[in-house]
Amino acid sequence: VQLVESGGGLAQPGGSLRLSCEASGFIFNSVALSWYRQVSGKEREWVAGTDNAGGSKAYKDSVKGRFTISRDRAKNTVYLQMNSLKPEGTAVYYCYATGGYWGQGTQVTVSS
Repeated sequence: VQLVESGGGLAQPGGSLRLSCEASGFIFNSVALSWYRQVSGKEREWVAGTDNAGGSKAYKDSVKGRFTISRDRAKNTVYLQMNSLKPEGTAVYYCYATGGYWGQGTQVTVSS
């Protein structure tokens, strides 16, 4: 099983980024997928998740209305569209697949 994130980078407050996580090594539509983030020195926290079919989605309260999780079965990829970014969104973002599988993370920095 492999999860490879991309799309991180530097964004200004109020800006947008779209993270991608390409999955391989398992049947994509058989597992739920989530995004987590971690600030150095703090615990990793859950940000958003979607069920195996993509029909059910949930978000951390602080990102509701700004972040959108989606999945593309044809591309074996899950996305996190992040709009109206805030400086407190600066973190390493990780993709997670049910069963204990993590990606390597992608750095998001929100700063002017």
